[in-house]
Amino acid sequence: MHFSGDTLLTKFLLPYIMQAGSATRHSHQDDEGGVVAVVEFLSAFTLFLMILTAFMSLAQLELGSNDPYTDIVDRSAVDGLDRLTSGEGWYVPYVDGVRDNANSTKDWHQIPVAQLYEGLVQPGIMSNSLLDFDRIEALANVSIEAMTSGLGLASDLQVRLVIQVEDSTNQSRVGTVLFDGGSDRSTASTSSVASRTFISGQDIVSVSLEVHDGGKSPKILRITEISPRPSNGGPEWIEMQNQNGFAISLTGWSFERSGTSGTATYLYKEGVIPGGKIILFSGDPSSQETGNATLVYDLGFTGFLGVGSIDGLDDNSGRLRLLFAEEDEGQGTQVCRVQWNPTTGILVDNTLVWNGGPPSKDTSWNLSNNPTPGDV
Repeated sequence: MHFSGDTLLTKFLLPYIMQAGSATRHSHQDDEGGVVAVVEFLSAFTLFLMILTAFMSLAQLELGSNDPYTDIVDRSAVDGLDRLTSGEGWYVPYVDGVRDNANSTKDWHQIPVAQLYEGLVQPGIMSNSLLDFDRIEALANVSIEAMTSGLGLASDLQVRLVIQVEDSTNQSRVGTVLFDGGSDRSTASTSSVASRTFISGQDIVSVSLEVHDGGKSPKILRITEISPRPSNGGPEWIEMQNQNGFAISLTGWSFERSGTSGTATYLYKEGVIPGGKIILFSGDPSSQETGNATLVYDLGFTGFLGVGSIDGLDDNSGRLRLLFAEEDEGQGTQVCRVQWNPTTGILVDNTLVWNGGPPSKDTSWNLSNNPTPGDV
């Protein structure tokens, strides 16, 4: 039997060629289907990530550390700022150790500092959805302890709050600090900051709350001027300033004076100094020149400070110390020390004024012949 070349190709090879072509077409179709599937998967996964990111942003969370304690500090900053900037706040007084809810009020900013310290307060700085500058100013009457408690923070956490003008049509207001108070985070191992900005008239104002574990709140009361030799039978006096933006309780603070007549100490068990304010301790508040002092405390009735011919502080040679002790400490730690002797040259109506240096060094005190009680 004889077959031509064309017949042989057709009869024997063509089926194999057709089968190979069919396999090639199926292979291309499978590859295209695989590519489409991969593209669809990547598109769906990208959409999922976008939705997840949006959700996390709305929840004010960040993808980051998985450390539970860090997450607690982060959440505390966010929640604390939300409480501070979401409403007017409130105050609840205590009567005989019991919360007097019937007399609670949203007008916490109108409560006197000593009364505010004895009650329960959650500060809020908003009114009618706008920043309330009366409430911001009243933050000086809130102690750091009351602030951390009112914002719902754990007892081992501390705060620092800064409110300032970031931008304004009036360039002279840019950078103006409306409030700055709290504790230093220099010893903190973990900290977190939450911030918000608000438009208030011509200003853009930022509110930043830092939460950290930097230890107990700072004790930065400072003696700023003393008068051991007043003129015309006037009272001796001590001027002191709270250099924190928040209020500080006088509980645990004490004065110690020493001189030729011996040593005496006076321990305070109550009283509050508003943030940034000046107070005076006087031998006779009724005749005391007060300047811009917020409060005047009487130390004449105890004999610690004198008036007229009665001396408390020694005229020529003496020492005055400011001490602080925590509740569980038996002996106070020196915070300030003022010392003078005959070579200091204190004359009648001279005062010793702190110049801003280390408050326990002799070189940090200058002699002045221009007394300014109540004015730093």
